[in-house]
Amino acid sequence: MIPDELKLPIRAATEIAAAHGIFADRCDILQNGSTLVLRLTETLVARVVTDQNGPRQGTEWFARENAVAIHLAHHGAPVIPLHAELPPGPYEHLGFPMNFWQFVTAVDGTPDPQEIGRTLYQCHQLLLTFPDALPELAIVTESIALLDDLERRSLFPIATLRILENRLVSAHAFLKNLPMQALHGDAHYGNLMNTLEGLLWTDWEDTFLGPVEWDLASIIWNARILEEDHATADSILLAYQAAGGVVDPEALHHCLIARAAVMSAWYPILYPDPSPERQMKLQFRLEWLERV
Repeated sequence: MIPDELKLPIRAATEIAAAHGIFADRCDILQNGSTLVLRLTETLVARVVTDQNGPRQGTEWFARENAVAIHLAHHGAPVIPLHAELPPGPYEHLGFPMNFWQFVTAVDGTPDPQEIGRTLYQCHQLLLTFPDALPELAIVTESIALLDDLERRSLFPIATLRILENRLVSAHAFLKNLPMQALHGDAHYGNLMNTLEGLLWTDWEDTFLGPVEWDLASIIWNARILEEDHATADSILLAYQAAGGVVDPEALHHCLIARAAVMSAWYPILYPDPSPERQMKLQFRLEWLERV
């Protein structure tokens, strides 16, 4: 049974596909959050923004994501490609922005840390030739701006907001002076898939210009800080370096702080009704940020 609140975004996605000669023969819900991910045919996946009151509206984010995904796929990067039978878009229909992707078959198993480091470096190398303009440190500056909305809506205590502001502003002041290039922007395990085609990266809407240590901090944060799984974190970093990457430890430290502050600031937006586990993780991050 499809929930009533999903019927309109599903209709929007199926109508766009049908307008291009592709007719849905199923409606498998792969993810249901602020973004709805639907498998509509054997090969077609739709990604639809359903949060119509969130801070990101319109198609600008998907347009940037599409451009990056096309560039990377064209150059053979380990990424999930856009669907080949539709123009890349992005699309907006019935008030819902969306884009369309090739379905890939996931396989069981945790991604190999060495493969994570190697494939991330491969993506970084190919992103060096991405021709379009990108904003600098976008998710950091966006998170600083988000704090006013969090305060207006009383989503955090004032003392917590001041800690987040201090960590974000300080990190931004340091990071803006480092060498920058196009990044993934949100390089965490949820945006990696073990597939029959190998380890593939996805979800490029947060792409921005920044130091490579931002993506590395994003992918190792849980292992290094939350779980104290230093072997996994070190394996990712060492594999990245073995592939040819250079890691500045001081930059990585500042990026770990900034990543924790960004994730904390966005928690009330991404998880308005968090599970006890998510609440615990948020509290851990906030306490770590206060100490660090």
